[in-house]
Amino acid sequence: MDHIARGARGRRAHRVLAGTIFALWVTTVTTACLPAFADDVTFKDKTITMIIGSAPGGGTDATGRVLQPFLARHLPGQPQIVVRNMPGADGVTALNYVTKVTKPDGLTLMVGSSTNVDPLNYRKPQAQFDPVTFQYIGGVGRGGTMMLIRRDAEPRLVDKSKDPVIMGSVGGVPRSGMQLTAWGIKFLGWNARWVVGYRGTNDLAIALERGEIEMTSTGNMFQIRQFVEGNKVRVLFQSGTFENGQLVARPEFADAPIFSDYMKGKIQDPTARKAFDYWFNSNAMDKWVAVVHETPQPIVDAYRKAFEDIRKDPEFGDTGKKISEDFTLLSYRDTEYLVKALGDTPTPALNYMADVLRSQGLHVEQE
Repeated sequence: MDHIARGARGRRAHRVLAGTIFALWVTTVTTACLPAFADDVTFKDKTITMIIGSAPGGGTDATGRVLQPFLARHLPGQPQIVVRNMPGADGVTALNYVTKVTKPDGLTLMVGSSTNVDPLNYRKPQAQFDPVTFQYIGGVGRGGTMMLIRRDAEPRLVDKSKDPVIMGSVGGVPRSGMQLTAWGIKFLGWNARWVVGYRGTNDLAIALERGEIEMTSTGNMFQIRQFVEGNKVRVLFQSGTFENGQLVARPEFADAPIFSDYMKGKIQDPTARKAFDYWFNSNAMDKWVAVVHETPQPIVDAYRKAFEDIRKDPEFGDTGKKISEDFTLLSYRDTEYLVKALGDTPTPALNYMADVLRSQGLHVEQE
């Protein structure tokens, strides 16, 4: 009987030892396979690819390239960051690629614009991504937009017995900042009509100076100051910029009301209200930086800390002014909020917005 007891004790000891060895093996393998979950995340000797879904030379590309060296400086391990432009379908090509092909290891970074997170664009069949699921590192704002009007035309804006004030816009469908006029026509009774097709803000500035158009919208601070100092033009409204969960006016134009504040209580229909919220969120959104949604949280946190460190870097402030005098970084919380708010826009509200623009003579494709 003793030898049976001794054998049982030996088998139990063997099982305990085997279990201990197995547990140690699992821990070792898990740690080796998932280094991203270690507390000391580092990108030392790594190369990060920054995917930009537009061609070189545009605003989104310029934003990515301004951020590139500062992210490399402030990320742990100071990795190399290379930019890869992948234009096509207003960013859809790039975001489809990142979502479907790249690994969630933190070595692929996305830089995009408000167009990419607009449900009017990413709810189309060719878009195989959902920007609401991305892990946002932060965003970029440029002080909001200003609605400018020639002083000699302003009395006609509220007098429908006179010729309409001419509102100039780039392209065929006005940019979100310019769509402020659509709401003014619809709910404030503005006597205005659209002239679209200008190639860019510089062409609009020339047209406004000549009196060829009498209203337009821009976020270019140099142009705004030039017009206001000339006393031919004044700032009628401003969109404000989104900071820490609230709208902030440009201090140099504190007398110009923020349009969304002015519109409070003026829209009663629930669908129209949601459409206005969609316009507001689209206008508040500018550029964003993100990684895919399955990226481990410690890596996401390392990126977010680096982004916050960039916000405090005095050298970055001087560099950002090469793009815009009001070039500011938004927190990841503000960026996430705006993207989610856009994603929550119901289809009837999007259709309402399209109908408003269409009723004013603008060609908007129906989804």
